[in-house]
Amino acid sequence: MPYPEPLIIPMREDLTKFGVKEARTAADVDTVINASGTVLMITNSVCGCAAGKARPAVGMALQNAVKPDTAATVFAGADVEAVARLRAQHLQGVPPSSPSMALFRDGKVVWALHRFEIESRQAPEIAALLTDAFNRFCAKTSA
Repeated sequence: MPYPEPLIIPMREDLTKFGVKEARTAADVDTVINASGTVLMITNSVCGCAAGKARPAVGMALQNAVKPDTAATVFAGADVEAVARLRAQHLQGVPPSSPSMALFRDGKVVWALHRFEIESRQAPEIAALLTDAFNRFCAKTSA
C-alpha cells in the first residue's frame, strides 16, 4: 500500500523546489528518460538519509554551472508504477535502491549512486559526487 500522500508532500517539495520534475507514472518515466540529452533521475524516499543527505545534495548540485538537461524524481513507496518502470526498463542490471540517483544520457544510464553510497556521506560530499558526474557526462561538446 502506498504512503499516504499528505505524509509525503513535504518530501516531494524538497526536490520540486529545486526545479526537479515529478515522474509519477510509468509513461512519465518513459517520456523523461527517452528525451534526448541528459537526465538526472532521483528515486526519493521517506528515510532519514533521503531527508538529511540526498535531497539537500541534489539542491546543492543543481547550482553547478554544468547540470543535466532535465532533473526528475520518482517516489519509492508512493509512485509505485513509476518506480517499477524505472527499475525494470531503464535501470536493468542496476540493483534497486532508495534513495538513489542515476544519470542518463540519451536514454542510457551512464552513472548511478546507491543508498549505501548516500548513507555513508554528508550532503556536501554527495553534491560533490553529483557535480563530478554532471561535469563528466553533461558538459556540452562542440561538434
